[in-house]
Amino acid sequence: MEQDLQWLISVDDHIIEPPNVWVDRASAADRDRVPHVERIDGVDTWVYEKHRATVMGILVAAHQQPDDYSPLPVNYDELPKVYYDPTARIPDMDEDHVIAGLNFPFFPRFCGQVFSQVQDRELGLKCLTAYNDYIIDEWCGAAPGRYIPMIIVPLWDTALAVAEVHRCADKGAKAIAFSENVHALGFPSIHSGEWDGFFAAANETKMPLCTHIGSSSVSPNTSPDAPFGVQSVNIGLNLAHSTTDWLFSGKLQKFPDLKIVLAEGGIGWIPYLLERAEHVAAEYRYLRANNWTVDPATMRMSAIATDPAIFPESPRQLFRDHIYGCFIEDEFGAANLDYIGVENVMIETDYPHTDSLWPRSLEAALKSLEGRSDADKYKVLQGNARRVFNFEPAPYPVAK
Repeated sequence: MEQDLQWLISVDDHIIEPPNVWVDRASAADRDRVPHVERIDGVDTWVYEKHRATVMGILVAAHQQPDDYSPLPVNYDELPKVYYDPTARIPDMDEDHVIAGLNFPFFPRFCGQVFSQVQDRELGLKCLTAYNDYIIDEWCGAAPGRYIPMIIVPLWDTALAVAEVHRCADKGAKAIAFSENVHALGFPSIHSGEWDGFFAAANETKMPLCTHIGSSSVSPNTSPDAPFGVQSVNIGLNLAHSTTDWLFSGKLQKFPDLKIVLAEGGIGWIPYLLERAEHVAAEYRYLRANNWTVDPATMRMSAIATDPAIFPESPRQLFRDHIYGCFIEDEFGAANLDYIGVENVMIETDYPHTDSLWPRSLEAALKSLEGRSDADKYKVLQGNARRVFNFEPAPYPVAK
């Protein structure tokens, strides 16, 4: 057990896709149409239909000091390979005592929503499957046991999403990136029933749905002229809204093996949310027969009949059975693990973004867990991730 406490599994890291991911997999006729990098006005720019993106310095900041962080773009010939090459990254992981990591996409966005926001959906599907093949076969395949394979799915067609889940499960995928709020992306909500086939596929394959802050393409703000700090603080609460959505959706009862992993939102808000949800479930009994809504035109309240079966008897127990929070540093959350559930919390490092503590992620995690038993520490550091993702990491590297 002592050796186990010297390594962690990060369930929220990030890759920067190399420029050749889609070009190498495209037909000659499509190479100018798939995501590719062009140098525009001296800046390496990802180009795909209307979408444009550059690699901002704050996304590749692991080797910098805070005073050096910059939102300015960085070109690939200036970029250390650790950010876009899976083999080159391994020494950084070893230095940070990360035995394995799960990586969210860069250009496709956190749940692959870019491929749903294009005119040519047929080409979008080809690009999406190419990304998944790259992640499973090349990124994770370059260092077996060091990366947890996570895929994206075609959000615009649940039948295609189901097919892609099963295709990638057969290839060894262990997780699915999903939106914190698909309704905000212009698709039916999780309450609509339109996603039930997809949820059934995730339930069957036992692949968790990993929802990263920002995966709804919405950043909460109070006013157009509010300072950026307002969004920076509040965006983590997107996952609080998402969690409530799941708890009162009825889907967690319907799909008993469905698991939801909440990335980069911290865990300190969870005790309040669960306490409030328990209060609503216990005291607002009239909600079991009616779903109270407000007409935005008249601001009048009305009641719409709903299925009482979806109303949770115990939101806290539903959370314990299905939902997992993650943190980098979270003093309040770590001090309240018993209320949250020590089996429901995992560590993330956010490498290589500015929130990352590289190369002292393990040090910070152990400090947060001071006073806990070794068994609890192991669960949070890596035991829970092994179980939730059904993942066995590579043997620990031999100490130098």
